[in-house]
Amino acid sequence: MRVVIAEDHALLRDGLTRLLQAFDFDVVVAVDNGPALLPALIEHRPDVAVIDVRLPPTFTDEGLQAAIAARIRIPGLPTLMLSQHVEPLYARELLATPHGGVGYLLKDRVSHIGEFVDAVRRVAGGGTAMDPEVISQLLARREPLAVLTAREREVLGEMAEGRSNSAIAAKLGITEKAVSKHINNILTKLDLPPSDDDNRRVRAVLAYLNA
Repeated sequence: MRVVIAEDHALLRDGLTRLLQAFDFDVVVAVDNGPALLPALIEHRPDVAVIDVRLPPTFTDEGLQAAIAARIRIPGLPTLMLSQHVEPLYARELLATPHGGVGYLLKDRVSHIGEFVDAVRRVAGGGTAMDPEVISQLLARREPLAVLTAREREVLGEMAEGRSNSAIAAKLGITEKAVSKHINNILTKLDLPPSDDDNRRVRAVLAYLNA
């Protein structure tokens, strides 16, 4: 699986490269600035890109804007953004792009190797991987979620992170049938259209949370 990395900190860039290579990813190029990123993505068309939101020269949102531009040029280009802090606005901008294959994680998650590698693979496969801290902040701002039970809130949080029904069931220690029932209840209570497509389901939930 071919990967493009964009990270300005040399140690983290090298660490990401070595980590992904250890799990049989092929890091085709690793850049350290915004202007070099978009050409690299267009030239190499990776199976997944792992990109720091803030890159030189201004350290604002060069990484994010290059990722969005690349996804316009290459529809559905799988993109996992990394950020030092929770910035829901940036997560929303990325999710607003069409097609699946998007993720937004805090850099601290890289130290959780299994979870990080799983997120990279999930995004590469066209899925969604959202940081729990981002989801937590979005959930906290939505008073209408009071209509949900405590368990439904748990399931909603897992849905928004991009987990499948089987993964939710395993994490919460309940059956897939129970997960399906909770999801149907959530979608009904929040007036969201049911869908078997995980990407559409996650995007619908996050669109609601961001409204």
